[in-house]
Amino acid sequence: MTPIRLLLVDDDPLVRAGLSFMLGGAGDIEIVGEAADGGEVPASVDRTHPDVVLMDIRMPVVDGLTATEELRRRPGAPEVIVLTTFHADEQVLRALRVGAAGFVLKDTPPAQIVEAVRRVAAGEPVLSPSVTRQLMTHVAEASADPRGRTATATRRIGQLAEREREVAVAVGRGQSNAEIAAALYMSVPTVKTHVSRVLAKLGFNNRVQIALLVHDAGLLDGGGDGAGDVG
Repeated sequence: MTPIRLLLVDDDPLVRAGLSFMLGGAGDIEIVGEAADGGEVPASVDRTHPDVVLMDIRMPVVDGLTATEELRRRPGAPEVIVLTTFHADEQVLRALRVGAAGFVLKDTPPAQIVEAVRRVAAGEPVLSPSVTRQLMTHVAEASADPRGRTATATRRIGQLAEREREVAVAVGRGQSNAEIAAALYMSVPTVKTHVSRVLAKLGFNNRVQIALLVHDAGLLDGGGDGAGDVG
């Protein structure tokens, strides 16, 4: 099996060394490079062609949020997992909005970080609906313009056809493709097609962004948490 190519980005050399030791011990993960600042990310990605970037969010020159946003604009960009010391941080949510596949805490047990890298490389998110919703609720409470965000999200959801909207709401509830298929009486391939269309219409990179938009539009009220991860 081809190993997962991983780029580490953190301004602390001790953190990078620890992550390299921990993740490099997994037989299916190859550390292909390291960067000490977000400004080094584009050249590092061009040089090493990673599948996944583990990105510290707080760096002194170019932070992880800016680096993630710039990276995810590029065609064929690698997936990004944000590395942070905070559970509910506005910068984390902003990183998810611009296309990060998830986040892990720096004190997360090593095995869970390894599993997060594997999941993201396989096209799965690393956030459960409950964690995602707690994060969104925390930031929404401090938002300066919640009504404006709701109006914008509602307008964007309005771009979707009725069936696409139903699928988007189900994604926001954390349902898997199989669960969505069963609930909406369609095949799993059809669900995947609808998800792809939603991503294309909204200009999104992943399902986490769909979940955030659905939440912003207020479409999850009374909808339950769902059984699976946002993926």
